[in-house]
Amino acid sequence: MDQPKIERLLRLMKMLAGNVDYTVDEIADRLQMSRRTIYRYIDTLKEAGFAIRRVGDCFKLLKESRHFNELEQLVHFSEEESFLVNRLIDGLDDTNMLKQNLRKKLASVYNFTAMADCVVHKESVANTHELITAIEEKRQVRLLRYSSSNKGDVRDRIVEPFAFTTNYIQVWCYEPESAMNKLFKVSRIGAVELSDKRWEFETEHRSEKMDIFRTSGTNGTRIKLELGVMAKNLLLEEYPLAERDLTQTDDEKWLLDTQVYRLEGVGRFVAGIANDVSIVEGETLKKYLQDYISTHLHNLLGNS
Repeated sequence: MDQPKIERLLRLMKMLAGNVDYTVDEIADRLQMSRRTIYRYIDTLKEAGFAIRRVGDCFKLLKESRHFNELEQLVHFSEEESFLVNRLIDGLDDTNMLKQNLRKKLASVYNFTAMADCVVHKESVANTHELITAIEEKRQVRLLRYSSSNKGDVRDRIVEPFAFTTNYIQVWCYEPESAMNKLFKVSRIGAVELSDKRWEFETEHRSEKMDIFRTSGTNGTRIKLELGVMAKNLLLEEYPLAERDLTQTDDEKWLLDTQVYRLEGVGRFVAGIANDVSIVEGETLKKYLQDYISTHLHNLLGNS
C-alpha cells in the first residue's frame, strides 16, 4: 500500500473513531474516495481485528477493538513530545511549504489542536496526564476543588473518568454520587488525585455525541450560519474544530453547516456577535435566541 493510500486509511480510522457519526457519502466526500473504496477499507480494518458497528449508513470504530488501545498510544503525544514538535514546526517560516505539509500530515493521524492545546494550557497538563493514567488503568479519581458553573460551588468529586472529548478540554466521567455520566472541564479541576480503587460502574459508562461548540446530546439539529470575517475569526479561535464544517462563499463570507446537540453553545456564540452572523437554516435556534435575549435583557435591565 503506497503512502497516499496509507494516509487515507489513517484518516478514515480517525473519522470512524471520532465523536461525529459520518455517513459513507460524507466520508467519501471528505476523503475524496469512492463508496466502494470506503467499504473495501472497512473490510480491511475488520480483517485486521478492529470491531466496527454499522447503524444505517454510518460506521463506528468501537473502543472494544483489540487494537484500539495500541492505536491510541501510537497517536498520543506526551507533554515533552508535544512541546518539542510544536516548537520545531512553529520555528519554521510561515511561507515554508514544509511547515504546512508537516501540519497537514500530523492532522491526518492526530488531532493537532489537542496537541497544541496541551502546550498552550500548561496548567492543565498535569491533570490531563493523571486522567489519562486513570482511564488506561481503569481507576477512580478524586477531582479536587472542582468549580462547577452549573451548581455554582467548589468541592471535591469522586468519579470514574473513561473518555476525553476530541480536544482534551473536557473529560467524560461516571459520578457514583449522582449515578450519572457527566462532562467535567479539565481547566476547572484544581488537581486530580488517583485512587487505588478500580472502576466499579464500567457497565454504566456512556458518553454522548459532541458538537463543535462542545455541547453534547443524542439527537442532533442541523443549522446553517452565514458568518462575516469577524465572526469567522472568533469561531475558529474559540472552537477550532469548526473548521471542518466551514466553507468560504465569497471574499468576506463563510457558511457554517453543522449539527448541534444542544442550543446553548451555538446560542451564546451567535448572541455574542449577532451583528456579523445570519441564520440561514435553524428555526429552533431562532426561537431559542428570541427567548434567550428576551430573558437576559430583562434580567440585565432589571424589573423596572
